[in-house]
Amino acid sequence: MSMLLSLFLKLSVFSMIAFGGVNALLPELLNLAVNQEQWIDLQTFSDYFAIAQAAPGPNFMTVTLLGWHIYGIIGALVATFAIVWPSSVLIFFLQRFILGIKDPVKKKSIQYAAAALAIGLVLSSAWEIALQINHGVAAYLLTITTIGLTLFTRWHPLYLIAMGGVLGVLGFI
Repeated sequence: MSMLLSLFLKLSVFSMIAFGGVNALLPELLNLAVNQEQWIDLQTFSDYFAIAQAAPGPNFMTVTLLGWHIYGIIGALVATFAIVWPSSVLIFFLQRFILGIKDPVKKKSIQYAAAALAIGLVLSSAWEIALQINHGVAAYLLTITTIGLTLFTRWHPLYLIAMGGVLGVLGFI
């Protein structure tokens, strides 16, 4: 039972700072799960993240899979609740505060600042994850190519996923 309590408390605290979603703090989640607590190894974390990204639904599915790995169905439920409840309560009160602001300039400033913070955290997270999981020139080239294609084309992300899959099956990455 102490494992469930530890999972609940650590993910609840983690949720309070996950501004921009779980993906914004993915390197910290990886550090917590793999390095600090050693709940799973790096490959399993990467697999769970890939599953969560490929599946429809919320991005916190990585946390649900982590909980499931640690303590089965009960662990999945505890992890999911722990990652959802603090940020939900904070957003509820933040939204009420923002709606109470009468000055439209101040309201827009807060909303733009929040958007910039979330985008910055997600980009920082992507950078950190890329540095941790890329092992070789081919992996870095794939990452750079994917970024370029995402920014400068209208390719559907499934094409990029398929490209990575083919390169992986062929043994290039």
